[in-house]
Amino acid sequence: MVAQWEVDRAATFARRLGRSAAELGESGGTTTCPDIWELSNGDIAVIGRDLTAHYAGRLPSGVSVGDDERLVVLPRSMIIAAKPDIPNA
Repeated sequence: MVAQWEVDRAATFARRLGRSAAELGESGGTTTCPDIWELSNGDIAVIGRDLTAHYAGRLPSGVSVGDDERLVVLPRSMIIAAKPDIPNA
């Protein structure tokens, strides 16, 4: 049996993937913006709009959001800007 993935709460923020929301014109002039970060252990932290409740009834078959999880949405431009920073394997 495969072990369930667990969050390493000791991991720290290592580097931003891509560019900041302000650089991409996605900040709307605020300091609370979406972001993507690689953590010190290689995991990824995502800051985005919590749309868990909005999408709950429309998830594809086989997809679920656990009680301790949230479905977040990021601007497409952020993912495209982060692509060069994400390894292929």
